[in-house]
Amino acid sequence: MNIARRLVIGVALTGLVGAGCATQGGGMSPSAGASGTAAGLSAAEQAAGWRMLFNGRDFTGWRGLGRDTVPTAHWRIEDGTIHKLPSGNVPVARDGQPLAGGDLMTTETFGDFELAFEFKLTPGANSGVKYNVSEQMSMTNPTATAALGFEYQVLDDEGHPDAKAGIGGNRTTAGLYDLIAPSSQKRMRPIGEWNEGRIVFRGNHAEHWLNGVKVVEYDLGTSRMAALLAASKYAPINGFADRRRGHIVLQDHNDSVWYRNIKIRPL
Repeated sequence: MNIARRLVIGVALTGLVGAGCATQGGGMSPSAGASGTAAGLSAAEQAAGWRMLFNGRDFTGWRGLGRDTVPTAHWRIEDGTIHKLPSGNVPVARDGQPLAGGDLMTTETFGDFELAFEFKLTPGANSGVKYNVSEQMSMTNPTATAALGFEYQVLDDEGHPDAKAGIGGNRTTAGLYDLIAPSSQKRMRPIGEWNEGRIVFRGNHAEHWLNGVKVVEYDLGTSRMAALLAASKYAPINGFADRRRGHIVLQDHNDSVWYRNIKIRPL
């Protein structure tokens, strides 16, 4: 199926999915509840409305950005995890993205949600979890080589040079990439250990959490956010920050990274 036809069908399906996702009243705070395992959810999480986005066995519910299938040269299932394989000598653009893009994307789109995941890095690795992603914008924007959306940065802050770029640390782990640096309360576990990430996105309000601590908070449509966007690499991209039902994306930035326990709760 070509990408244009799939996008048209996807818009129609989005309305059906959205109609079936009732708003959850109350529920857990972003740092509450059992962490679950790669095999499934705790009873408390199920009662709170969580469901797994990755079943720990295969790529059901995922495909490549702009593709009908998963780019298996870039991603592999290993011991209940999604492993981003190192890309070796794959040609890259000036921003370091692989020219033959391998971003991994949910087949569904999401509006208001709470997303939880765990990630593990190798020394010097770079990746990210993107949300509010428009596949159509990503595939048609002439300046983009990867998914366009807000990014929860996943990075070896000490070993990757991008951590020193940007402004004031806004390209370090758990930050809103190129826009907002994580707070000084951030505590990241050593490279090679699992970290717990969480994203809350409700209306125009968003939060990033790392290992149980809120480290980023922002609101779309504010003068603060307008100024941050104007100073960022996203400034020339029309509609980048528009609120939408978007895909969730695991970023391919060439390096070896693992993800597991990926779960979501509609809000």
